[in-house]
Amino acid sequence: MRKKIRVVQFGVGPIGASIVRLMRQKHSLEIVGAVDKDPAKAGRDLGEVVRAKDAPWGVTVSAAAASVLAKPVDVVVHTTSSYLPNVMDELLECLSAGCCVVSTCEELAYPFRKHPELSAKLDAAAKEEGVALVGTGVNPGFVMDKLVLVLSAAAQRVDFAKATRIVDASKRRLQLQKKIGAGMTPEEFRAQVAAGVIKHHGLPESIAMVADGLGFALDEITETIEPVIATETVKTEFLEVAPGQVAGVYQIGRGIWEGEDKIFMELQMYVGAKHPADTVELRGEPNLTLTIPGGTHGDIATAAVAVNAIQAILAATAGLRTVRDLPLGILAPNATP
Repeated sequence: MRKKIRVVQFGVGPIGASIVRLMRQKHSLEIVGAVDKDPAKAGRDLGEVVRAKDAPWGVTVSAAAASVLAKPVDVVVHTTSSYLPNVMDELLECLSAGCCVVSTCEELAYPFRKHPELSAKLDAAAKEEGVALVGTGVNPGFVMDKLVLVLSAAAQRVDFAKATRIVDASKRRLQLQKKIGAGMTPEEFRAQVAAGVIKHHGLPESIAMVADGLGFALDEITETIEPVIATETVKTEFLEVAPGQVAGVYQIGRGIWEGEDKIFMELQMYVGAKHPADTVELRGEPNLTLTIPGGTHGDIATAAVAVNAIQAILAATAGLRTVRDLPLGILAPNATP
């Protein structure tokens, strides 16, 4: 009988908890530890923290990563922050312990343009230990980048790529609804955008990944963020948005070459979105369009992509990898390591 893949969960917020519950269903995985600095979670049983029906599990959440990583660990699933500079110490600690890493840090999905020095440092650290790490999730990591590149396999030539994602945030967690500014005034929204608080992270990373995958030379990558204003009252499980208040974000990313868009990415994420869907369009030979009606559920899909990447990152060449490098597919419940 093959040994199970020994996994540590680093960060037990809403996404981390969802990932943990999914990993528990995979017989090829063994959760051997968890890390979270939150005093309300540290010292408690992981199963109880994530509200699992079969808790307790006998796995204690620790505030000290060093003690958890001192035991034999194959992979760390890392879910703490969107900003790469903020998690560098965490990632380097995992790598120095000889662990592969799957992270949902959006800026890690394709960090080479925005953070070239940090990318080189992570790549060198991973290669020194003979392990690999990857940043992934649903967006970035799948809908607006990996899926675009997969669809391009059916094209002889691609001249222009577009990805549109319309998300009804009323069906998502409270943290996400707050993150997109639902319930704010337009003035509050713009102030929070200027402060870097309101933003979906990942569009520039997805554009850079698609450009490199399609062989597009880009002069620049631009991004704009505007509010979606509610025209009617929208009630969610957590809050109420009145007409005239902000319902969410309308975010545009462009990959530009010689003054023309080569890549166009549009994200509409707001409470009460009428026709949620994910659409990828490629212009070339031939023109191709793929639509997922209803869209891809961000929280469910993020957990799935992260867990499904575990086996792939273990088999990957040492260093900083991206989803361009990994053959992703579902990790079956009884898959052998």
